[in-house]
Amino acid sequence: MSLLVITGPTASGKTARAVDVAKAIDGEIISVDSRQIYRGMDLGTGKDLDEYGPVPYHLIDICPAGYRYNLYEYLRDERVARESIESRGKTPVLCGGTGLYIESVLNGILLPEVPPNPELRERLADKSLGELTAILSEMKTLHNSTDVDSCKRAIRAIEIEEYYRLNPEKAADAHPTPLTDAVIVGVDIDRDARRRRISDRLQARLDQGMIEEVDRLLKSGIAPENLIYYGLEYKFLTLHLTGRLSRQDMVCQLETAIHQFAKRQMTWFRGMERRGHRINWLPYDLPREEFVGRVLELIDRQKNGEN
Repeated sequence: MSLLVITGPTASGKTARAVDVAKAIDGEIISVDSRQIYRGMDLGTGKDLDEYGPVPYHLIDICPAGYRYNLYEYLRDERVARESIESRGKTPVLCGGTGLYIESVLNGILLPEVPPNPELRERLADKSLGELTAILSEMKTLHNSTDVDSCKRAIRAIEIEEYYRLNPEKAADAHPTPLTDAVIVGVDIDRDARRRRISDRLQARLDQGMIEEVDRLLKSGIAPENLIYYGLEYKFLTLHLTGRLSRQDMVCQLETAIHQFAKRQMTWFRGMERRGHRINWLPYDLPREEFVGRVLELIDRQKNGEN
């Protein structure tokens, strides 16, 4: 087994499950959450760092809030973390719910560093976002919207594609090598329980000071649009704190958005299964010892070539 993945929708309790399993297999956790990498964004991203106890974790609190981390950086940093864990004889446990990152790791995607192209940037500088999106869509299939959420990012995406076109040997170096022996465990939670836990958790985090957390980030100098970019809690709380949403509307719209986000996560996971990734779903409410035991059985079956 090259990697154990524990995933599931938001509020399924996957972090606690990953910690329990990591303790049992002498593992270290690599977070696969696209927002927990940011420092100071704690309640809104649900870091719950005390849950880890003695289990080491990686790729949390590695960037300042306001920065826009991307898939290339994640794949680079995840690979470094995984190799470091393996070099110490430990087992890497990937834990989180960012489906794009999980699937990219499992597919063994490599994204070599691409140098800036000043001439290309100058040629594209006056293009609208719509024009840049059209150019990029002619160069590749757009799998997600992050490449075209701003002119700057769209130009960078075009720059990368142009680099691969002019340097085909570099594109060949990026040929994926899938992780064929990874074990993927999904924490399965029914819709009603998931909705209840999302609602309860949102209220608890508001009580714990989530509004104050976002207020501190704004007062530290982070532009409102940079927090809105992160979506969900940071979007709606920023809209509230900047006077664009009442507290009642903020809570209502945010709760709805989190429920929709969880549905999108499940859609991604079902897509992963269709694309050949076997996810072993285990009930979210299994007793701790039974959950760990079931995961250990899956690992043994993988090692024996039974999966």
